[in-house]
Amino acid sequence: MFEELLELGLTDAEYDAYLISIGDGDQFGSDFVDINPNSKIPALMDHSTTPPTRIFESGSILQYLAEKFDVLIPKDLKAKTECRNWLFWQMGSAPYLGGGFGHFYSYAPTKMQYPIDRFTMETKRQLDVLNRHLSANEYMAGDEYSIADIAIWPWYGSLVLGDIYDAAEFLDVASYTHVVRWAKQVSKRPGVKRGRRVNRTWGPEEEQLAERHSSSDF
Repeated sequence: MFEELLELGLTDAEYDAYLISIGDGDQFGSDFVDINPNSKIPALMDHSTTPPTRIFESGSILQYLAEKFDVLIPKDLKAKTECRNWLFWQMGSAPYLGGGFGHFYSYAPTKMQYPIDRFTMETKRQLDVLNRHLSANEYMAGDEYSIADIAIWPWYGSLVLGDIYDAAEFLDVASYTHVVRWAKQVSKRPGVKRGRRVNRTWGPEEEQLAERHSSSDF
């Protein structure tokens, strides 16, 4: 989101992105808990306000920034509502993909057939929901790229592009042609190319950027 704001020429959107090592328990430190009492990432502290404003939960962060800079959310009430429909859809659906399918398919220490089957079917159902919607819409809120796309792409776009869980063939993601089209389209955006690297400490070295404090870090 920040890289998209900067791509729009909004220099006031300059930001610092610090790495929180959840494996080391950084999220339970008092400084972080003061920002997000739920001890989850991401979390944001806006020091441009007096006093500073804390924002936690990704959907809240995206809405806050969209309203603060008055971009990336439609002005038309119907389109704005559609944008928020899909933003909240992501918040309700992505845990089934990540904590459900992703965990039991890729990370669980033992393979358990029932949860894999259960969350596979739910993930494929969600992909079908997205595919039907994107068959008639260029982006999630219609013709306009928005925070709904920014919320959904890192999960579902990455999934169909084969970047997470190594499950593209297993899920037959190629059959969701409209999701694949949208995922590829979004992936070409300069802000997305930069933003997906921020706080990334895995994969090819050229795609990693543990912390980001200025554009020169790229």
